[in-house]
Amino acid sequence: MSVLADLANHDQSQYLSFFLADEEFAVRILKAREILEYGTVTKVPGAPPTVRGVINLRGAVVPVVDLALKFGLPEREVTKRTCVVIVEVGAGEDKTTMGVIVDSISQVVDLPEEQIEPAPDFGTKVKLEYLLGMGRSGKKFVMVLDIDKALSPSELSSVTAIAGQAAEAAPEGAEPAPGD
Repeated sequence: MSVLADLANHDQSQYLSFFLADEEFAVRILKAREILEYGTVTKVPGAPPTVRGVINLRGAVVPVVDLALKFGLPEREVTKRTCVVIVEVGAGEDKTTMGVIVDSISQVVDLPEEQIEPAPDFGTKVKLEYLLGMGRSGKKFVMVLDIDKALSPSELSSVTAIAGQAAEAAPEGAEPAPGD
């Protein structure tokens, strides 16, 4: 196996884990672009309840989704550990950059395919279609998200439209808010 193929396989088995409402979730590390401290999120009129608003990320308007609300979990209070994980969802030319609010970041974990088991159809508050499975990490399990399915295409198109409206509404030459 070539070094590049070995590296690609390693990246495929690495996940960023985080907490939402006291449950641990993970997304493929290749889907996570960066982690930001929770800062100012600008509300956008007409946005679905799960979309908290938008942020300015180096001049780009990025919609921010509250994953807890999306999954039907209780809304959480923002703390000093609350973060926005910037993820890239979709494929090919249909890729969209979004922020997802999480309670806190846990760690980067290695979860080879053989350590990911099918999600049980009981005990989880998250729709099974949003999960790739349950990953064994030491003595505990983490719920492995299929972020592309969790953030559905119809939702993505409405969020992209919202981001476009927000970008048009921003005055030209406007300075980003502190922390953006």
